[in-house]
Amino acid sequence: MHAFMQEQVLPAEPTYAAQRAAAGPDDHTVPPVVEDLKHAARERELWNLFLPAESGLTQLEYAPIAELSGWSLDLAPEATNCAAPDTGNMELLHLLGTDEQRKQWLEPLLAGEIRSAFAMTEPAVASSDATNIATRIERDGDEYVVTGRKWWTSGVLDPRCALLVLMGKTDPEAPAHRQQSMLLIPRDTPGVRVVRDLPVFGHHDQHGHGVVEFHDVRVPVTNLLGEEGGGFAAAQARLGPGRIHHCMRALGAAERALELMVTRAQERVAFGGPLADQGVVQHQVAESRLELDQARLLCHQACQVIDAAGNREARTLVAMAKVAVPRAAMSVIDRAIQVHGGAGVTDVTPLAAMYGWHRAMRLFDGPDEVHLRAIARAELSRHRQSGTGDAPKAGPGQ
Repeated sequence: MHAFMQEQVLPAEPTYAAQRAAAGPDDHTVPPVVEDLKHAARERELWNLFLPAESGLTQLEYAPIAELSGWSLDLAPEATNCAAPDTGNMELLHLLGTDEQRKQWLEPLLAGEIRSAFAMTEPAVASSDATNIATRIERDGDEYVVTGRKWWTSGVLDPRCALLVLMGKTDPEAPAHRQQSMLLIPRDTPGVRVVRDLPVFGHHDQHGHGVVEFHDVRVPVTNLLGEEGGGFAAAQARLGPGRIHHCMRALGAAERALELMVTRAQERVAFGGPLADQGVVQHQVAESRLELDQARLLCHQACQVIDAAGNREARTLVAMAKVAVPRAAMSVIDRAIQVHGGAGVTDVTPLAAMYGWHRAMRLFDGPDEVHLRAIARAELSRHRQSGTGDAPKAGPGQ
């Protein structure tokens, strides 16, 4: 993976940028260089590494590979068929899909022939609480009828997007965590309308973050993914690995930012010498190394517990990583921007785009506040169960 990044992915970044610029921000067609990289990755057997059933890798073994892909977030994850939201959707289909659903959707996704989107977040409700989801899924004979409005439906503007995995409410009278269900909706189903693309800090993603409306959208009942009322549990199963994968890639982006910072500090001369001779810059470099290595260890600990005991047992560690890793990444990227001066906030370096993405990461897959709440509840529960005044207790996952 390291050789692939150095020899093919990073050198392809200028070509990718030129092809996207020539197409314009409203064109979500994949630049040709991405398809070239996908072919190269398959030749190197760097394909579907995120899914243990396909790759044979544990989460801990996948972590440093995913981190390397984070050095080039626009290119490397898709080149290796390890890009969100497809990875989470493939995990869902692998876990819950019927034989027919896997044949129709999972196989072409694993082959990199189509893309998909995940339609969960809604503009009218606080979607950080998934029980708020208001989009209705109503049974009408042998069909489900979908009505609602979603946004941040990542990937839906890509012309290759053939499938939307939608979370909606099938039974408003059921207990709060049994009201939701997952449904497979082909992108070309009548009534599915993409309203617009949402930019992130002014940047339009190649695959798009769509506002999507569903008006009397009808699909066969066989398009139900899993069971009715199982949508909340399915969402948690999907988001667990997805969150830790985002953390892995964020570490890679931050490592690249630190490398850029160090190079700039050594090469840039001010006040009679290299910036690297300035104590304040040395402090920034040292703090960055400390934060990254601490965050990586937390991420790897979460991976180890996932491998040993499953997603549920690792959920508190995953929540901790989802808070700590983006914080560390943002701090490092911000310091790198500062050391670069004006160049850091332009497209001369990748730093500005990296900062925007990783600031958004503190919102998607659950905002920091939701994860902090979960961490606090787990800690309080642990102390209540063990009582006070006992011998020192192990932390989560230990």
